Amino acid sequence: MQSQKPEKIDFNTEYPCPCRRRGQLIPITLTEAFGCDRCQQIFVVEDNGHILEQLSTTYPYKRAWRWMGNSWHVVHPRLGESYLPIALGIIFVLVIIWLPLALRLANGSSIIAWAIVAVLLAILPALMVWLTYRR
Repeated sequence: MQSQKPEKIDFNTEYPCPCRRRGQLIPITLTEAFGCDRCQQIFVVEDNGHILEQLSTTYPYKRAWRWMGNSWHVVHPRLGESYLPIALGIIFVLVIIWLPLALRLANGSSIIAWAIVAVLLAILPALMVWLTYRR
């Protein structure tokens, strides 16, 4: 049975890439960093060798992981990292509350316009999630 305690990251051990692209982390000589042979990302070891942090300029936040003996676990996931619940909440509010209210208040000729506005506002969070999670 594997321990659930975070283990110290060893530069002489092979680790899978935490980005889930089936790559292997390779130590970068003369540094405390790893490079992935598949996704070309660079990872720095922080917190006395217990945290692996991704160096990337494409994300507004830094992703970090702890090695638990057999897999990587995300360190401190923030609300900003998971846009999916936010997007689903916005869609829920639009579809359940705003759309019926708009359809009730609209007269015959503007129902189509209100429906188009509702669909466009529902597509916006979906587009936000897609842009966030694409690579």
